[in-house]
Amino acid sequence: MNTPAERLDALYKATTARVLVLDGAMGTMIQGLRLSEDDFRGEKFKEWPTDLKGNNDLLNITQPEAIGKIHSAYLDAGADILKTNTFNATAIAQADYAMENNVADINFEGAKIARTAADSASTDDKPRFVAGAIGPTNRTASISPNVEDPGFRNVNFDALAKAYYEQANALVEGGIDLFLVETVFDTLNAKAAIFALMDREEKTGRHIPIMISGTITDLSGRTLSGQTPEAFWHSIMHANPFSVGFNCALGAQQLRPHVAAIAKAADVRVSAHPNAGLPNDLGGYDEMPNETAAHLQEWTDAGLVNIVGGCCGTTPDHIRAIADAVKDRPPRQLPTLPKRLRLSGLEPFTAVA
Repeated sequence: MNTPAERLDALYKATTARVLVLDGAMGTMIQGLRLSEDDFRGEKFKEWPTDLKGNNDLLNITQPEAIGKIHSAYLDAGADILKTNTFNATAIAQADYAMENNVADINFEGAKIARTAADSASTDDKPRFVAGAIGPTNRTASISPNVEDPGFRNVNFDALAKAYYEQANALVEGGIDLFLVETVFDTLNAKAAIFALMDREEKTGRHIPIMISGTITDLSGRTLSGQTPEAFWHSIMHANPFSVGFNCALGAQQLRPHVAAIAKAADVRVSAHPNAGLPNDLGGYDEMPNETAAHLQEWTDAGLVNIVGGCCGTTPDHIRAIADAVKDRPPRQLPTLPKRLRLSGLEPFTAVA
């Protein structure tokens, strides 16, 4: 499985055989390292004019061994799919650190680190894969950041698409197997990412599957831009994604009804990587690995999911417990849905013949 085509074939075969396991939180693991400003800077950016502490994606360049060890810990715990350490690696997000010109290197190195770790852990019986993590950026195309000017936007579709295209190019060059457009709070941002990825596929002739994972921001059961799970699916189903699902914001207990809703609506694989419960008063996460694993095992038994993993607060211990909990469970069977005109605004609409 040394070629991209061989890995892609193995990925599709694996999805029919078992529930696949995503890794857990990268940020949580990095926080545990308690790195200093000098650690983030490394030698290459020793004289950089802005503070760099907190720019976790930059560690792909300045602390590659540390990132590689985190990937290896998740692989040892049983993860099938690694997410690259590139959640904020777009020119838009990196502008906070004046790092726009380093985006290609950050993504390439992040993908290469994950690829090396995955290849080292792969066997014929258990191949490992790399998902290029594409975050939502720190701007929103649908909502004004200025309450006094509802029509104002601090980013537009074209700028988002350009940034995502640049990121995608470098991730592919670094060796990813699929894209993960994750933590989608604004569907318009996600549609810009989808446009960039589909545009890239048309121009290069190479198909790379796309995972899409939204986030339900609170107990209202909607994304930040106001969509229900079904409406979110209708908005992005034209991408024919490898999978659709939810991550972040909520713990598994709170996320379950929304995963169930999208599992009923979507005719593709369903993924879920929830937080380790809801944050405590100090912003930490208290849900133990066995608790998270029990929730995801029940989802698997209920036929809701094909891919499971962890988001904020989860660790290799959580992923190990999750992998053990789902290892003998069959994946969700993809439904065959009738052909209908399906539209969406904040709510879904399906035309009935």
